[in-house]
Amino acid sequence: MSQIVFTCLGTGTSAGVPVINCKCATCRSKNPKNNRLRTAGWLQVGGKHFLIDTSTDLRQQALRYKIPRVDAVLYTHPHADHVFGIDELRTYNFQQRKPIPVYGNQWTQSTLHQQFGYIFNPGKVEGGGIPRLKFKLIKKTQSKVQVQGVTFKVLRVDHGSMECLGYRSGDWAYITDCSHIPRSTLNAMKGLKALFLDCLRFSDHPTHFNLSKALEVINKVRPKKAYLIHLNHDIEVSRHSKLLPKNVQFAYDGLRVTIT
Repeated sequence: MSQIVFTCLGTGTSAGVPVINCKCATCRSKNPKNNRLRTAGWLQVGGKHFLIDTSTDLRQQALRYKIPRVDAVLYTHPHADHVFGIDELRTYNFQQRKPIPVYGNQWTQSTLHQQFGYIFNPGKVEGGGIPRLKFKLIKKTQSKVQVQGVTFKVLRVDHGSMECLGYRSGDWAYITDCSHIPRSTLNAMKGLKALFLDCLRFSDHPTHFNLSKALEVINKVRPKKAYLIHLNHDIEVSRHSKLLPKNVQFAYDGLRVTIT
């Protein structure tokens, strides 16, 4: 398996951190690890560059971390904070001179086609042009998907009443926005060196893991290292890191992990 390099482009929840007009300790913190753009990732493997979601903050993330190209996008689900940066892919189209394939489940496909009809069902194009994307449906029957020569296991999880997709390549896996993980997916998560996992806050939430539920999953699948993502402003890194086991940490924007 090729070396994998994964960069956290953002680790925050839908509101980001700091939250607008909030005066809590996390939002006022001068620790850069408490400043969180919307959750998304950049995966480098096999000489290819993949985005995990196109967050609302994609332009800022691409500039900050100098993403040189986008060979494909792997969508987890179609909520606004995970897809509303989709128009920024247009710049990569201009530079790469070809369409970009984007992958997701039926929920994501139908939602993107509805919200971004100008991209997926374009009429006459005027002005500066539109992103050129090719949607690749990941069917319910698929346990794996080949993307640009790289094999990904599809990790199906529940996000409230809807299905969200996680992805595994080699010993790396990524699961955001999750309230329950079926046994079949837990089995597919064994033997990981690096797991990135949803952890919204401390109290219960109907569609996300809180800290205790995230730690329960980590204890079941026993990755070598786990990184908690999609964090809201309840979590202050310096103070709350003391609550975590040695193999678990709160992820932060710009965290780069290499898996060999």
